[in-house]
Amino acid sequence: MIETEAWVAIAFVIFLGILGYFGAHRRVIDALDQRQARIKAELDEARRLRDEAQALLADYQRKQREAGREAEAIIAGATAEAERMAVEAKTRMEDFVARRTRMAEAKIAQAETQALADVRAAAADAAVAAAGKILAATAKGSVADGLLAKGIDDVRKKFN
Repeated sequence: MIETEAWVAIAFVIFLGILGYFGAHRRVIDALDQRQARIKAELDEARRLRDEAQALLADYQRKQREAGREAEAIIAGATAEAERMAVEAKTRMEDFVARRTRMAEAKIAQAETQALADVRAAAADAAVAAAGKILAATAKGSVADGLLAKGIDDVRKKFN
């Protein structure tokens, strides 16, 4: 009689024959090929997505660098504008102070001139009054009146 292991071997060979007859090996190979194609498609899709992600990253990094340069340019422009405005404001302030100083000096000079004219007028009036009193006391008559009028006119002309 045949051993149990032999029967198992014969049954296994018959089983393989039945599987071969019905094309089970082709189905297994087709299933493996389909799985291989699906995995390959997934890998290709993953590579494509990775390449897109790298392109996007490079684009965003380029945009970030451009934005940084633009920000630096804006800051430099703002700094230059602020410096220009400060210089302009300083110049305007200096011009304003200089104009005010000239106006004040002109007013002071005008006041000095007016004060000098007032002092001269007061001195002339005092001199005329004093001369009138002295001449009135020393000279009498029409000669005195003529001399007095002439002297007063001369004094006024000289002091004014």
